[in-house]
Amino acid sequence: MKITKIIELTDQNFEEIVFISKKYVLVDFWADWCGPCKILSPILEDIAQEYYKKILVGKVNIDVNKKIPIKYSIRGIPTLLLFNKSKIIGTKIGVTSKIELKNFLDSKILL
Repeated sequence: MKITKIIELTDQNFEEIVFISKKYVLVDFWADWCGPCKILSPILEDIAQEYYKKILVGKVNIDVNKKIPIKYSIRGIPTLLLFNKSKIIGTKIGVTSKIELKNFLDSKILL
């Protein structure tokens, strides 16, 4: 049975979850109307499963949550930000393949 480990991040809970996490946090900025975001979604579910020991995956809906996208200057979606505590250690803009995303993550985190 596949269990989704993706967390919904909001303007209210973002810092509490991302900054305090003992794991790296991969944040996906997305919207319901975004076609590339829908393509990326199952890839992120796979990443959440495969990297669950090291990475927490969260999603911020930019139409519902206005403060966080502004704070991080999100100009286009999908945008992925990789956090280690409160520090951004990686950015990926646009849709990406699972292999490209895994290579990106492996280059940024300590396995």
